Amino acid sequence: MNNTYLINGLRFIALAVVQIFILNNIRFAGFMNPYIYVLFILWLPFETPGWLLLLLAFAIGFTIDMFSGIMGMHTAATVLMAFVRPGLLKRIAVRSQYDTGLQPGIQDFGFQWFFSYALVLVLVHHFLLFYLEVFSFRDFLVTLSRVIFSTAFSLVLIFLTEYLFLKAKKS
Repeated sequence: MNNTYLINGLRFIALAVVQIFILNNIRFAGFMNPYIYVLFILWLPFETPGWLLLLLAFAIGFTIDMFSGIMGMHTAATVLMAFVRPGLLKRIAVRSQYDTGLQPGIQDFGFQWFFSYALVLVLVHHFLLFYLEVFSFRDFLVTLSRVIFSTAFSLVLIFLTEYLFLKAKKS
């Protein structure tokens, strides 16, 4: 159990550092922003209690907000993502119940399951984040295109990271 806390603590730090110092400085075509820090919430164990899930989402979102100078937007989007996660897991259940010790990922559940899981949660996160940023529906389609392209870019990075760690686990 302590190993789980250590691993998740290191993931928190590593993903926050990569997001803050590398990915926050990347903006393709003026509107594609990659956000890999959401992988922290995606990778949390199934048995994580709801209150802890929301607290950890608040912590990672607030950490990104502190270094991005955008107070509250990442926090709100990440907390919403964590709030939606348990309901989504019930809807896309591969088994009647998720086994203890399994991690949401390609290794334990396959590509299609993880793609559905990650797509919905990242889309929820990005939708709230970008619409909070503009705080208007005036340019709805422009913002929606930012949501879609940033979701696609973030998913590519998430899957590259997933496969990188998948190969490391198999070795």
